[in-house]
Amino acid sequence: MKLELRGITKRFGSLVANDSIDLVVQPGEIHALLGENGAGKSTLMNVLYGLYQADEGEILLDDAVQHFRGPGDAMASGIGMVHQHFMLIPVFTVAENVMLGNEETKGLGRLDLAAARRHVRDVADRFGFEIDPDALVGDLPVGVQQRVEIIKALSRDAKVLVFDEPTAVLTPQETDELMAIMRQLKDEGTAIVFITHKLREVREVADRITVIRLGKVVGEASPTATNAELASLMVGRAVELTVQKTPASPQSGGLEVRDLRVLTPSGHVVVNDVSFDVRPGEVLAIAGVQGNGQTEIVDAMVGLAGRTEGSIRLNGVELVGKSVRAILDEGVGFVPEDRKEDGLVGSFSVAENLILDRSADPAFVSVGTIRRNVLDEFARERIREYDIRTQGPDTPAGTLSGGNQQKVVIAREMSRELRLFIAAQPTRGVDVGSIEFIHKRIIETRDAGVPVVVVSTELDEVTALADRIAVMYRGAIVGIVPADTPRDTLGLMMAGATDPEVAA
Repeated sequence: MKLELRGITKRFGSLVANDSIDLVVQPGEIHALLGENGAGKSTLMNVLYGLYQADEGEILLDDAVQHFRGPGDAMASGIGMVHQHFMLIPVFTVAENVMLGNEETKGLGRLDLAAARRHVRDVADRFGFEIDPDALVGDLPVGVQQRVEIIKALSRDAKVLVFDEPTAVLTPQETDELMAIMRQLKDEGTAIVFITHKLREVREVADRITVIRLGKVVGEASPTATNAELASLMVGRAVELTVQKTPASPQSGGLEVRDLRVLTPSGHVVVNDVSFDVRPGEVLAIAGVQGNGQTEIVDAMVGLAGRTEGSIRLNGVELVGKSVRAILDEGVGFVPEDRKEDGLVGSFSVAENLILDRSADPAFVSVGTIRRNVLDEFARERIREYDIRTQGPDTPAGTLSGGNQQKVVIAREMSRELRLFIAAQPTRGVDVGSIEFIHKRIIETRDAGVPVVVVSTELDEVTALADRIAVMYRGAIVGIVPADTPRDTLGLMMAGATDPEVAA
């Protein structure tokens, strides 16, 4: 089935999320939609899937104009979507999730679960999946849950299949398996839209590439284009994609974590007996699929975790048991993984956000009153130094783009004397140009003799920044390896293989 989008425009108030976008996807083609977070890719696909109604433009399937009032209409017309955040119910079985919204009944209106099981087995056999139709989805690994999403779409005879950032929660091996599935679907004549911001993946699997920037199509590219060429299209300027760094020169002291355990209020262990060191002048990157305890380790290091056992010592000072305020006062800089929730106050100005953790500093406050002239000058210097694109220090931080919000957080945390720098998902939702800048600043902090901990689910970022890599799986560190460890090895470790097993 041929898909065509003509002049699709979608507005949210004064924001134009999609601006007259044209797109054609042929049967048996993998068409990649490439762009940074916030470029408008997912909005466009939500219009296609009936979740949003376009303000202008039209959708055609095999040259026939469609009018979708909701996802049900889109699915009935042969469009399926595998969402970045799975639309599955954990307490339902695979078969129950597959039939949800498309229930078959028999005699007296009873659900025909046998038919749902057959659908699951038919699609699973077709692709060589090993999936038990009666397994609870919540008990399945993330990669298998994604296959359930694919089965759900294909069981409804999808002829156009949209994959929205499908590799965000997958190990490298699971990503390779997904791409093999996409190629098989392509060979069977399915039209595939592959939404991503990962250059390596799009070059590996796409037949054609359309690049979107700020809601507009800015060009088409071939998979033979270089990463630099694609990045330039995405950002609008040349971008340095390689992190430039000299070998680390670690010193003595720094951070020592011993036998760390973090428990939920109900007593569930989410971090289990973790130990590691980070020395001044090195970057330790913590890698793993999201949800394996990385967030809780970071929370423990900055005093945000609830029940923490074990020891976290910075230059001999015990941090466990201290308040967040006291830990920051020990010289800990912290970039949280969710800048909007934990890193900024959106209604505060850029200047005010730059001193959130220094609001009692005599340099900025006198007799309980902010010294506005000092603060404004400090803010202007940081705006220049960190290339924060804003109209001025008084601009509300919440009105900035994601990349510029992240620069405000980075600037605040790096603008004081640091003894430890922790960055969780430092470039999540950030454009390629800002990624380049943030990576450079992290390496400069390392070279200044500060121990640096980076937590990231982006394996390319981990290998680019790290001097050593700690890989986590189900709350434990399965191994700490050099930064030049092959991706396949890291992927196996992210799936639970311990270091000795990988070597074997």
